[in-house]
Amino acid sequence: MQQTDIQEKRRTTPLEWVAANIGRILISVLVPVVTFLGLRAGFLFLRDSDAPQLIIAIVAIIWGVGGVAALYWVFNWVLELLPDEWKAQLQPFLFVGPAMAILTWYLALPTVRTFWLSLRSADSSQFVGFQNYIATFTQRIMLEAYRNNALWMIVGTSFTVSLGLLIAVLADRSNFENVAKAVIFLPMAISMVGAGVIWRFVYDVDPHIGLLNAIVTALGGEPQAWITLVQPWNNLLLTVIVIWLQTGYAMVLFSAAIKGVPDDLLEAARVDGATETQTFFRIIIPYIQGTIITVTTTVVIFTLKIFDVVMVTTGGQFGTEVIGVRFYREFFNNQNFGYGSAIAIVLLIAVIPVMIYNLIQFSKQEVF
Repeated sequence: MQQTDIQEKRRTTPLEWVAANIGRILISVLVPVVTFLGLRAGFLFLRDSDAPQLIIAIVAIIWGVGGVAALYWVFNWVLELLPDEWKAQLQPFLFVGPAMAILTWYLALPTVRTFWLSLRSADSSQFVGFQNYIATFTQRIMLEAYRNNALWMIVGTSFTVSLGLLIAVLADRSNFENVAKAVIFLPMAISMVGAGVIWRFVYDVDPHIGLLNAIVTALGGEPQAWITLVQPWNNLLLTVIVIWLQTGYAMVLFSAAIKGVPDDLLEAARVDGATETQTFFRIIIPYIQGTIITVTTTVVIFTLKIFDVVMVTTGGQFGTEVIGVRFYREFFNNQNFGYGSAIAIVLLIAVIPVMIYNLIQFSKQEVF
């Protein structure tokens, strides 16, 4: 009897199921609509309300967190009303769908629109083809930006990865490992803008303000305008800021990877007469190679997109232009939407290969 009921259920067509469950369908449509209207009311309140900031902050937290939870709960409830075969097909989209929708609306569509703008004139009134792209590879100031970004990428990434790995190895053998790691990681808690302001004071020409010039004058030297007049060293001095910020990030990942190296493997190498240097280069480095690649590519992407540090410290002046600052100047200051969009697309194209390589490495490590 039970098997017969299952067979009858399997023979039910979608139209028959809809006809038999019209009440469920109406409720499953009405509930999401009411939920969306409630979320919209919360959005309008946050946008237009003159309530105290504390009240708005509390409502924003409740609306944001509670709204997301309500959407998932409502849609999951709707799926539970569907036949099992429909539920199995649609349930993955319940969890992936919102993320895909957000990525499409806030990333994919703006990218397409930016590319379209890059093919038009400064005020977007005329189609100019690839003229803006030609300009990005021929103008002197853009070539200077490319050069500086290459410097950031090579010097910043090299020192960040090297120092992070070195500190991770040394801290792992220290009696004060936790304290040392906390001190090195502390700059990660500072925003890029905050770090730029701090180091602008460090490089200040006044020895009573600038730490570096205070040291120089104490040693009998003359104070220097390090990030304005001392070229091309000013770009290298700016990369110190990113190295200071990102070394803690690299150290944490490397430290976790090193702790994952089997002790038996290290002990066997030492028993066979390997020195600590040989153990490091022939066992530890190959074992954590995946982590090294991941950290390196992540820092490369970060340095390619650098903006905040340069904008806060020099504003892109004194030969310190980078692609991000150049885009900001053209698009927002000069209102040259076509040229600015072309610079943004060039930066995107420069980042994509590194991202793809990173994803391939993640796939090999079975991260996905």
